Amino acid sequence: MGGRRAGCLRGIPVARRLGLTSLVVSFRNDGDAPPSSDKRYRLGETEWRDVEAAINYAVAEGAERIVIFGWSLGAALALQAAALSAHAPRIVGMVLDAPVFDWRSTLRANAKAAGLPRPLVQLGFAILQSKALRWVTGLAEPIHLDALDWLARAAELQKPILILHGRNDDTTPFEVSKMAATMRSDLVSLVEFESVGHSLEWNFDPDKWEHSVENWFRGLALSDASPERAVAPS
Repeated sequence: MGGRRAGCLRGIPVARRLGLTSLVVSFRNDGDAPPSSDKRYRLGETEWRDVEAAINYAVAEGAERIVIFGWSLGAALALQAAALSAHAPRIVGMVLDAPVFDWRSTLRANAKAAGLPRPLVQLGFAILQSKALRWVTGLAEPIHLDALDWLARAAELQKPILILHGRNDDTTPFEVSKMAATMRSDLVSLVEFESVGHSLEWNFDPDKWEHSVENWFRGLALSDASPERAVAPS
């Protein structure tokens, strides 16, 4: 959120070494793609459709398998796309950096850091999900936070996931990534970093980041050659 797709270029070198063709995707309201009618982020609930458009393009160009790379909010888009895409069977895995698995946890953590009282945070959740109070948020439609809670929906995860996350992330709680990896240890692998700040794992240790992606990718149960496209929302 607030990032530009140029940040995804950090994932290109390792993707190239793995034989992947990368398509770096912008999405509505990110400053690169056209805005939505209300010019508001919807936390991945609608933005994932821009990832789907990219997947449609890749498939039309001959892609047979897709690996989605996602940073922060982009990880939330990736999770939605993997669940909802018409091409979901082609998605063979996701690489998620500092991911948002559950917006309530992320928003609570940021509110706590800002010193906001818990009742005010709960009121904020209610407003985000209220159709009658759209005039407060400016949203065209309310946001359904339950649909974006991939801790509560962990049993529905179907794709292998590699999480790369700093223990000292000040925006997206590392503990949530750890919970996801514990709940779905059959699908989710977690690599921890000592980076400080949000989504700076590659910047802190690019060799570790890239080697982790390479090792995870080579462990995927692919029947033949590497996927022909990697789609990377920022």
